[in-house]
Amino acid sequence: MKPIKIAVLDMYNNVPNEGMRCILQLIRRVEGKGHYTLTFHVFNVRANNELPSLDYDIFISTGGPGSPLPSDEPWETRYFDLIDRIFHHNRCHEQKKYLFLICHSFQLVARHLGIGTVSKRKSTSFGIFPMHKTDEGTAEPFFQSLPEPFYAVDSRDYQLTEPDFDRIDEIGAKILCLEKIRPHVNLERAVMAVRFSDEIFGTQFHPEADGEGMLRYFMTDEKKNQIIENYSEEKYYDMVHSLQDPNKIELTESVVLPTFLRHAIEALKAHPDETRVTRIEPIMKLEDKRHFA
Repeated sequence: MKPIKIAVLDMYNNVPNEGMRCILQLIRRVEGKGHYTLTFHVFNVRANNELPSLDYDIFISTGGPGSPLPSDEPWETRYFDLIDRIFHHNRCHEQKKYLFLICHSFQLVARHLGIGTVSKRKSTSFGIFPMHKTDEGTAEPFFQSLPEPFYAVDSRDYQLTEPDFDRIDEIGAKILCLEKIRPHVNLERAVMAVRFSDEIFGTQFHPEADGEGMLRYFMTDEKKNQIIENYSEEKYYDMVHSLQDPNKIELTESVVLPTFLRHAIEALKAHPDETRVTRIEPIMKLEDKRHFA
């Protein structure tokens, strides 16, 4: 079988981040543990207007800074065209294309598909918080190894709320979890994960965040001072404590995105497409991508 090709859509707009390191690390880990043959290429979508063709099997679209609301950025139309072509391909072909959407990308696609209201939050959500499964989330295979609630990194200024259930039913999507319960706050809880289709999955939290790497990052003087200044010392030490708990971030990181990747890879192996273009991008080593630690 030909190597499975993964396109990583870098939505960080050249802003230093930990997300890219975590995603590439997870791809390599899944490849090694599963003895798969994978190759991947990173596309700098927002900064360079780079987008892949459909000559990839799996797409991972990252989080990123800034607004997911409508803009006249040149990459936006091309990005949504790619999303539409993935949906169309899956309706018309036995071998599917698999897509995972993280935070900023999740918000963009939720807006594009019209499944709810994407808007700016009253304040930034930043921390490690519980995610509460819906009934459909309890039955979700990608979440079955996680407790109720499970914990994840949440870092966003925008949110998906007010789900349009008629539209959700129309496209066959499922809401899988909601943000933390806040009985003292008279605001609707944000939708934190959606299965858009059998092949397309998205989270508004960051399932790629790894406890060990994030802890190293948070222990630097620059990041420590930034969190304390912008939030509080209490918030900083609460996050450090959560990053050290193997039942929180480490567990979520080991389950959600790896399960998606393994599921997609096994499905692709079960339905090989011999007409797929044979040109393979060279495998990119982790050290070839700038590491912001």
